[in-house]
Amino acid sequence: MSTKNIQDTLKPIVALAKRRGFVYPGSEIYGGFANTYSFGPYGVELKKNVKDLWWKTFVHERRDMVGLDGPILLHPKAWKASGHLEGFNDALIDCKACKGRFRCDHLIEETLQLNADGLSVQQMNDLVTKNKVKCPKCGAQDFTEARHFNLMFHTHMSKTGSDGDVAYLRPETAQAIFLDFRNITDTMRVRVPFGVGQIGKAFRNEITPGNFIFRVVEFEQMEIEYFIRENAWEKTFEAWLQDMHKWCKLIGLSPSRVHEKEHPKEQLSHYSKRTVDLVYDFPFGTSELYGLAYRTDFDLKRHAEFSGQNLEYTDPETREKFIPHVIEPTFGVERTVLALLCDAYDCETLENGEERTVLHFHPRIAPVKVAVFPLMKKEPLVEKAMHVFKKLQKLWLCEYDEGGAIGKRYRRQDELGTPFCLTIDFDTLENDTVTLRDRDSMKQERVPINQLIDLLSEKLI
Repeated sequence: MSTKNIQDTLKPIVALAKRRGFVYPGSEIYGGFANTYSFGPYGVELKKNVKDLWWKTFVHERRDMVGLDGPILLHPKAWKASGHLEGFNDALIDCKACKGRFRCDHLIEETLQLNADGLSVQQMNDLVTKNKVKCPKCGAQDFTEARHFNLMFHTHMSKTGSDGDVAYLRPETAQAIFLDFRNITDTMRVRVPFGVGQIGKAFRNEITPGNFIFRVVEFEQMEIEYFIRENAWEKTFEAWLQDMHKWCKLIGLSPSRVHEKEHPKEQLSHYSKRTVDLVYDFPFGTSELYGLAYRTDFDLKRHAEFSGQNLEYTDPETREKFIPHVIEPTFGVERTVLALLCDAYDCETLENGEERTVLHFHPRIAPVKVAVFPLMKKEPLVEKAMHVFKKLQKLWLCEYDEGGAIGKRYRRQDELGTPFCLTIDFDTLENDTVTLRDRDSMKQERVPINQLIDLLSEKLI
């Protein structure tokens, strides 16, 4: 799909995301800063709901999981041990005519419709030359040789030893868990199999980021390192794969849009023995949403070697010592948000010919759960509406809105994905009932105020 078509398919979602305060372009008052974004008041609530539900699901509700919040800056030796300094590269190629910069594998895939996964830099160079690939920006056929480009951002610190002053912003959250493996086993009553969950920022100096918030240079990961015995890896891998599918359903993604993609052996990362991606049908094509990798015992062995520390696990019953193997489920926060926006977005034509834009978020992750309206901006309707609002506000994120026609207020909340709206009218003053409106069906029912909390509690699960 061409860049133009990709932008066209994303355009209404991107426009809604900005108009309704989900996602803003980064540094917009300075003309923008490529592929950086701010999550606005509703976007940050959506992200928080996703992260809170993930933590509840994978840490709080499991007896075999604990949490960690590791630092963004790790000792430089950690990245030597992990292989990131040598192996965390993409193939970079430049157009000599317009100075456009491209990932060579993406350039080949988009212009030649060939799968470039697993190709060497020389093989990619040969394909570009042989097929006289044109620059997507200017049409020239004059590229530099492709070369390795390390994706880690580096910064400078005051010298602390022989390693000098260079430090790196982490490109993944996983390594902090491996570095604290011994601390966790020493201080917590964990037994293999067990896992460590972490949510945090990661940074990748992507050559060609894009597709809105799909690929950005600064992003959040929800990541687990699950420590096991080697002989349990296949069974554990399949169990986590099913748990990841369950998570997709839990947050409301359409199962028909989520698929599995097995990585061929020749395309596996240096640490992986098996990797399966959960891919999602985005408007711009089917692309990676989450990943599940069997990292073997690579990481702990490497860190033991480079640090000189003993990272073996001792079975408390048998006293057997061994280096655990690792299953790694990885979830990207921004990609989750984008998938949720794409999945929920709908532009409907109603029976009367009117169009409405609506986000069909699952109530679990919707930023605003309930909106409360007085039918008119008049007392005592306003007083009663505010009373109901304050009552519900203690339990859920709610909105109070008394401005404009009731139909326009409904449409505003539809675009935010608010599952339910409550209207306080003159009948409310007579019988203490309110009108409860469902976002998806737009059906309305009268509900006694004293039953609201119980009813909404059932609907918002």
